[in-house]
Amino acid sequence: MPDDHAGHDFRTSFVREPTALKQFPALVLNADFRPLSYYPLSLWPWQEAIKAVFADRVTILAEYDAVVRSQRAAMHIPSVVVLKDYIRPQKRVAFTRFNLFLRDAFCCQYCGARSDLTFDHIVPRSRGGLTSWQNVVAACAPCNLRKANKSPRQAGMTLRSTPRAPDVEHMNAMGRRFPPGHLHDSWLDFLYWDAELEA
Repeated sequence: MPDDHAGHDFRTSFVREPTALKQFPALVLNADFRPLSYYPLSLWPWQEAIKAVFADRVTILAEYDAVVRSQRAAMHIPSVVVLKDYIRPQKRVAFTRFNLFLRDAFCCQYCGARSDLTFDHIVPRSRGGLTSWQNVVAACAPCNLRKANKSPRQAGMTLRSTPRAPDVEHMNAMGRRFPPGHLHDSWLDFLYWDAELEA
């Protein structure tokens, strides 16, 4: 097994591309048994999880039935791992395309459409509009085209909500609402145990 790199940052190694997670992804929990991230969900490809096991950085909590073999050993592929050392969660939400769509619940902030999404500068860049949480929203292509280089008022359009910089708590809540397309049964106890119970 190849050695894990020294100084590996667990927070930046989450896979955002679903195609890389089709086979046996592992849910990564912090030492407090909560997911390191809900946005995106902290998942590793199985190869990363096994490397972390051999580097003694994680403990396996659940496994798939599938087995991986090396020349010297065979082991079940981990489905849930927990870090041995606690990593302090990030306090600031990175301004990324994914996080912007997640903040806006993956829907156009003008008409509510959920398909053909892009993003729109409320105050156009050509008029000095900044690329910031407060000035960029998710928008469908037709609304983006209709608004063009105008302000929403000039285009006769209204925003569904006032855009703000989200905090980590808000993004964790949104991440729970939009889990990845595949949730393995072994993950469920670790994903939602701290959610509020309905009366």
